[in-house]
Amino acid sequence: MVATAMYALIACTAGAAEMNGPMSSTKKSDAAAALPATDTAPPADSSAAFDVEKLFASTCGWCHSDGGRVAGKGPKLMGTTLTDEEITRRIMLGKSGAMPAFAGAFSGDQIKAIIKYIRELKPEGTPK
Repeated sequence: MVATAMYALIACTAGAAEMNGPMSSTKKSDAAAALPATDTAPPADSSAAFDVEKLFASTCGWCHSDGGRVAGKGPKLMGTTLTDEEITRRIMLGKSGAMPAFAGAFSGDQIKAIIKYIRELKPEGTPK
């Protein structure tokens, strides 16, 4: 049954391609633009108030453990020697195979808040 459905899908797809002829370069770029980007993070909900601690817990915490205080899949952010410009660039462009790009996800003010959060990180239990 599954094989039959698969063959029908392949035949249908092939038939549609024959009916429409070869894709023009415009159609190819339109089709490519419609595909989801795997190295780009989804945009943040701009209607919600930006809470940088919540952001780290829900988004960044998967890789930057303990709110960025210890290394996980990603590096420890507390005490980083990266400049603000380097951090901004990494947030915006990501790192191939390691971190998605967040260029369209955050405003300039939100990125500044993220950098401020990173700069103010202290070991857990330390008074702010």
